[in-house]
Amino acid sequence: MHNSFLVDVGSTSTVFNEVTQNIETRAWGHQSNSANDKDRFTSKIVDKEILAKTQKLLDSSIVYAWHSVQFKCKPPALTRIRWVWRLAGAYHSSRYTSRLMEEAAQRFAASGRQKLAQWAVQKAKEEAGHDRLALLDIQSMGYDPIAVVQALVPSAATSLVDSLTRSVQASNPIDCVGHAYASERLGTFQGERYIQSVEALLPPNICATRWLRVHTAVGAEIKHVEEIVEVVAQLSDCDRDRIAEACYKTALLRFTPPKDGYISDEDLQHILKPLELPAYMQVKSNSELLTA
Repeated sequence: MHNSFLVDVGSTSTVFNEVTQNIETRAWGHQSNSANDKDRFTSKIVDKEILAKTQKLLDSSIVYAWHSVQFKCKPPALTRIRWVWRLAGAYHSSRYTSRLMEEAAQRFAASGRQKLAQWAVQKAKEEAGHDRLALLDIQSMGYDPIAVVQALVPSAATSLVDSLTRSVQASNPIDCVGHAYASERLGTFQGERYIQSVEALLPPNICATRWLRVHTAVGAEIKHVEEIVEVVAQLSDCDRDRIAEACYKTALLRFTPPKDGYISDEDLQHILKPLELPAYMQVKSNSELLTA
């Protein structure tokens, strides 16, 4: 079992080199048009400096996780059938997010942390229904989606869900913010070019990148990253350090190669062949999922 459905390791290495450079050179500036604007100018500079330092802290955690992992073997190339495997992982990693963030919101509110509670409520709304997108994508690939996600449960997805669950149910659920940042930030490293490379592997006229589109830079991931940075920037140093550590641990889970090796295309074919849908069933089932 492996976790490459979450991060395309082969296409991400050069991106992390760029991120590392950007972390060191990112500059935030503001020019005042009036001498009387001095106080507001100073305030804006401080705000932007805090935002920049906060994002640098969180990004550095991801980069550190990347450099902490030893990649002993290259992940298998993405193929049409392996895309179904990744979609199964996407389903499992998305299935509980909305409910867990609702629970986090309740815990934050109970401890008087209203800004974090509001953020978690919004995050729960944003993540709602994403598991259904993955099911639709699997179905578009010609397979019974429920049967597929029952047969394929990537260990990486299970580990991520377990990690988020522990974070949310801890006495202080602050670590879930770091989990969210790592997930959203990694999504920004993939854009339209990557989506097109996936679509090029798929059968003609097949739409099976719904889930991917909302979890890349072409979706709302960049906006979500900015929102998290703004929230974290207003927290104490202790909270920021906790979030950065959680960010590192989440990124490490996503980057770490599987202990038991990568599942082969042959094994996937053996599992998925009996789960193929007749052509007429694909159209009917798509309609049912959309209206469910």
